[in-house]
Amino acid sequence: MQSEGEFSYNQRYGVRPPNRWVAPAIFFAAVGVSWLAWAGLHHSNPNIRVSIISFTATTDREITLRYSVVRKDKDQVVICTLIARDYDKNVVGQIDDEIGSGLASLEKTTAIPTRSQGVNADVVACRVK
Repeated sequence: MQSEGEFSYNQRYGVRPPNRWVAPAIFFAAVGVSWLAWAGLHHSNPNIRVSIISFTATTDREITLRYSVVRKDKDQVVICTLIARDYDKNVVGQIDDEIGSGLASLEKTTAIPTRSQGVNADVVACRVK
């Protein structure tokens, strides 16, 4: 026994509601992608860039570190914190090395006094004075 009306899937199964999450998802995706692009570009071009070139243990109480500094503003005075570590990675020496205004890109060799024999040296951070 069939009814006399025309068959309709909408009457039988109902009408699906529209997806309400699509517009907010597109908005948050656009905001997220633009923030990600800004963060990548901002943090890939820092004001001060430091690269370690070499280090040498000159004596049992001193290690020499050679490093390069590139800064955007050549008139800034930069202070770099240099450390020396022993075989067990304990800090055995630390100094603050001040670089005066002048060149935008320079290489510097600095001796770090240590309390025991150091095996490596590193630049922890550089900051503007």
